[in-house]
Amino acid sequence: MKRAISLLTAFFALSVLAAQAASTTATGWISDSMCGAKMTQGTAADKTCISKCIKNGMEPVFVDSKKEVWSIDNPSAVNKDFYGSHVKVTVTENAAKKSVHIDSIRAVK
Repeated sequence: MKRAISLLTAFFALSVLAAQAASTTATGWISDSMCGAKMTQGTAADKTCISKCIKNGMEPVFVDSKKEVWSIDNPSAVNKDFYGSHVKVTVTENAAKKSVHIDSIRAVK
């Protein structure tokens, strides 16, 4: 009986990890950690401001369609051409940390 419970516990733990590691696709904006969802209109001024903030030390963030701000675990995956842009990303999210790992990114036209 103890062995069955141990196996079920291990199976459940692995299932939770697998569910958390699933990739998802989302549409949103690349902003900076200071401005967050404030600069998500895609204007030239937004892009310039976000680029300057990131250049001066702020981290890039992903702002989803609900205007929720997610930190990016792998900021090097975001090319500077995407700063301030509307993008479609494939991500692995960590809801507990409110962060995403970007697997792929492309501009939305």
